[in-house]
Amino acid sequence: MWLFLTRRLRMWLILTVVVPLASGLLRRLGTALERRNGPGAVSGALIKGGDLGDRARARLGGRRGRRS
Repeated sequence: MWLFLTRRLRMWLILTVVVPLASGLLRRLGTALERRNGPGAVSGALIKGGDLGDRARARLGGRRGRRS
């Protein structure tokens, strides 16, 4: 199925569907773990992973690559 989609469409699908779902899931797991056990390294890393996904989506989402 992926073979029939263009590179730009595949990237758009990944950035608009997969990255937000994964970052939201990481953040939700981190906050649940933090509520249950208190702040720790694992919960902090999960929350930071969710923030990283949001930053990557914001950075790559609106920019188009230039072809030379």
